[in-house]
Amino acid sequence: MAIETFASTGQTKHTGSYYAASANPSPERPALTGDNQIDICIVGAGYSGLSTGLHLVEKGYKVAIIEGARVGWGASGRNGGQIVNGLNASLQTIKGRYGQDTANFVAGLVQEGGEIIRERVKTYGIQCDLKPGNIFTGLTSTHMKELEARRALWASYGINNQEMLDKAQLREHIGSDVYAGGMIDHSGGHMHPLNLCLGEAAAFEKLGGVIYEQSPVIHTDTAAARPVVKTAGGTMTCDTLVLCGNAYLGHVVPALTARVMPVSTQMMATVPLGDDRANALLPTDKCVEDVRYILDYFRLTADKRLIFGGGTVYGGTDPADVEAKLRPAMEKVYPSLKGVKIDFAWSGNFALSFSRVPQMGRLGANTYFAHGYSGHGVTGSHTFGKILAQAIDGDKTRFDVFAAVPWYPFPGGRMLRVPYSMIGSWYYALRDRLGV
Repeated sequence: MAIETFASTGQTKHTGSYYAASANPSPERPALTGDNQIDICIVGAGYSGLSTGLHLVEKGYKVAIIEGARVGWGASGRNGGQIVNGLNASLQTIKGRYGQDTANFVAGLVQEGGEIIRERVKTYGIQCDLKPGNIFTGLTSTHMKELEARRALWASYGINNQEMLDKAQLREHIGSDVYAGGMIDHSGGHMHPLNLCLGEAAAFEKLGGVIYEQSPVIHTDTAAARPVVKTAGGTMTCDTLVLCGNAYLGHVVPALTARVMPVSTQMMATVPLGDDRANALLPTDKCVEDVRYILDYFRLTADKRLIFGGGTVYGGTDPADVEAKLRPAMEKVYPSLKGVKIDFAWSGNFALSFSRVPQMGRLGANTYFAHGYSGHGVTGSHTFGKILAQAIDGDKTRFDVFAAVPWYPFPGGRMLRVPYSMIGSWYYALRDRLGV
C-alpha cells in the first residue's frame, strides 16, 4: 500500500477513508526520540497492540506503544467494522488438523473478542456507534447447506447464538432478492473501527500508558535479555517486547516475514442516503457478509451511508480504481443504488496465514508476537491481546496452546506466495460461480 504523508512535514496521515473523515478528535502524539527504558514495549497501535496494552496497564504495568504512523492507521482503522465471531479456519478444520482438544479450546474463545469489545465500550464510554447482530448470506442452495452445517457445528460446542433465515425471513433484514437465505449471529455486531481504536488508545493513556506516533521501527533486537526497538529518532529498551505490526510490520523482523502475506481488501461509502432509503436496504441495521471465498460485505453507518466492501489483492497492492471494482457488486445486491454517488473509497491490508489460523508465539525469551488473523482481526486481535497480557503477567495457559499450533510457510516461500494464493482464489471463485 502506498504511504500517504503530509507534504509539509513528511508525517504519515490516515488513508482517505470515511472513517478518517468522521473520526473523533484525537491528539497528535510525539515521535520516539532519545534512549528510553520501559517495562513493556509494544510495536503497533492497532487492535492487537492496544488490546494488549490496555489489559497490561489495568494490571499496573508501565507500557509504551510505538506506532509507525497514527493510532489505527492500518487495518484496525480502515476495516469493514464488522464484529464477526470465529476464525477464518472453521472449527471442523481445526479439529481435523490439530485434534479435538484444540477445537474445544478454540470454540471456547471464538466469541470472546466481541465480548471484550462490548466491555471496553461500556467501561470506558467509547463512542463508536456499536450496534448488535451480523448476518451471513448464501446465494445458492450449496451455500445454505454450508451455513446450516456451521450453525449445527457451533451448537455442538454449546454456541447457540445463531439462527437460520430462509429467503422470506432474510428479506426482513436485507432489502435484496439476490440471496437464497442466511444465518444471523445475534452475538455479532458492527461499529466505527477507527473510533474504537481511538477510544481504546485514550483509555490506555488515561491509565498511564504512553503512545509514540510517526515512529516507524527500523530494527529490533529480539534475542537480547532486554529487547531493544530502534526507530529513526530513538531507541526503547524493555523487559518485554510485543510485536503487533501484523500486515504492516514489513521486513523489520525477518523471522516473521515469511509467516504471513499482506492481502488488500477494498471498501467504499456512499453519500448519506437518508432514513427511508437506508432502512429499505437494511431494515434491522445488521451488518452483512456472504459466504463466498471472495466475499461482499456491507453495513450502514450512523449517518446512513452504505459501506460496501469486497475484493482481494494478494500481496497488498491497491487496485487502480476501487469504486470501479466494487460498484458492480453493490448494484447487483441493490439495483436501487445504481449511479449513487460514492463519497469515499479506500483499501486496507490484512495479514493472511497459510493455514488461515492466527499465530501467536515468542522470539527469544522476552519477545512475543501475534498476527495472521486472515480477515477476522477485529475480534481475534482483541482476544489475542488479552491472551498476550495474561502470558506476560505470568499465566501462559492459553498462550501455550496457541503457541504450540503448527504454522506452515506458503509453498514456494516469499517469491511464490502471491501467485500460489491467486491460483487458489481463482479456483474457489470458480466454485462460487458454479454453485458447487
